[in-house]
Amino acid sequence: MEVAYYQDRFLSSTDELAIPIQERGHQFGDGIYEVVRVYNQKPFMMEDHLKRFERSADAIMLQLPYSREEMKAIILDGIQRSGLDNVDVYFQVTRGIAPRIHLFPDTPAVFSMIIRPARELAPEKKQNGVPVLMLEDERWANCYIKSLNLLPNVLAKQHAFKNGCEEAILVKDGFVTEGSSSNLFVVKDEILYTTPATKGILHGITRKAVLQLANTLKIQVKEEHFSPSFLKAADEAFITSTTAEILPINKVDDVLLPTDHTVTKQLQQAFQSLK
Repeated sequence: MEVAYYQDRFLSSTDELAIPIQERGHQFGDGIYEVVRVYNQKPFMMEDHLKRFERSADAIMLQLPYSREEMKAIILDGIQRSGLDNVDVYFQVTRGIAPRIHLFPDTPAVFSMIIRPARELAPEKKQNGVPVLMLEDERWANCYIKSLNLLPNVLAKQHAFKNGCEEAILVKDGFVTEGSSSNLFVVKDEILYTTPATKGILHGITRKAVLQLANTLKIQVKEEHFSPSFLKAADEAFITSTTAEILPINKVDDVLLPTDHTVTKQLQQAFQSLK
């Protein structure tokens, strides 16, 4: 069962019309969002998601309509209403409903949420890996903000899909940044590399979990910038996200990567223990 929430109430169904035409999120993409994975009715790293949500709100000068505890209560209520054990929770806040002008309106922000069955990747993808396509990173400078403005990400993902790839890996000023909807890790000589958490990438929650697991497993980590050629010469590579978890890469453009995935599998197994 899918569950929807908009502006202080649960809706009768996800098909119920709710968003006014002069909604800032609809007209400007003026808002932020998060996606939380729920395993066996337990939200995974929800506190980290909510902290990042608050940081994104601060970054765009948006006053959240609820406290962290109030948002938690709404999310947990929605999970229970769904009657499902494993779900994806999408929630967002926009700057509200007002006549369309660029300046911030004096209106209350609006919280909305949808809960649906968790999207599961095919087991063979998690086992064997997926192909990716490298593209120019055409996004704005503040990708650490989880903004509703995702058109460059959508275009990159669609371009990758049309070329038979699972994800687009983005490159800016000669260095790899991240995926269109994921963070990227590379293994070379048993060292785990990932782009530093600057303003230019999303500070992924699954990325954070992987770094913590690497520390536990005594895997050396280097957070530093690397080139497309370094990625193509990797011993292993994988992407991370809330919905994909830890997903190996088996091909970058036309270059096949090794399929041993030893470190990746270690991290995948360790990640399962966190759920």
